[in-house]
Amino acid sequence: MSDEPVVLTETRGHTLIITLNRPKARNAVNGDVANAVEAAMDRLEEDDDLWIGVITGNGKVFCAGADLKVVSSGAGNIMTQRGDFAGFVRRERRKPVIAALNGDALAGGCEIAIACDLIVGAAGARMGLPEAKRSLLAAAGGLVRLPRLIGEKMAMEIALTADPFTVERMYDLGLVNRVVPLDDVLDTALELADKINANAPLAVRGSRAVVTGTRFLNEEEAWAFTLKEMAPIFGSEDFQEGPRSFIEKRPPKWKGK
Repeated sequence: MSDEPVVLTETRGHTLIITLNRPKARNAVNGDVANAVEAAMDRLEEDDDLWIGVITGNGKVFCAGADLKVVSSGAGNIMTQRGDFAGFVRRERRKPVIAALNGDALAGGCEIAIACDLIVGAAGARMGLPEAKRSLLAAAGGLVRLPRLIGEKMAMEIALTADPFTVERMYDLGLVNRVVPLDDVLDTALELADKINANAPLAVRGSRAVVTGTRFLNEEEAWAFTLKEMAPIFGSEDFQEGPRSFIEKRPPKWKGK
């Protein structure tokens, strides 16, 4: 049995890289993975010097979903109380996370990817919900999130045929942000993270909160939600730094407070 951690973490500036590290098991999620991902998310949320996360996989597959050997044996819980499946798909958070798909993201792997805020995919990699082929439901967010992300008809096709779609097709559907050669996936995700980190972190988190939090609100409720998110930004040091740096013609020095 390997002593290698099932999830690796690495910091690059204000970015936390989270790597699923069970390549021989196609990075399938077991209890150890779920707990380690949740711990990584705790670190991301709690560390003021970390502003964004990137989640990727080691090997040829991003994530094949739940470890069915573990599920069938009842030997471990693939969910956590706060994050649900993989310690992630229902995790409440303020900071954005980018999925860097180094390979196929199927079943629960697809559900991890679409729970992220942005997706960078390796050319030719596939995404899909094959659960119906095994008399299962994609109950970790796939059936809930896909219809609002790509429309009901295409989500229905993916769910009912259980066939995988390439990231190129998912890009056309608006689900994937970038499609790049495999060797460029992580670098592209980190470049995207750097672009986001160049902006005021409180404004980034507030913007994310409004986009995700107003999905099911009417217009009046959405306006009120937006104003609520604006209030703490108005009182922040970064709110003063933004115009000051512009007037002084220099890059802003964000503090995240």
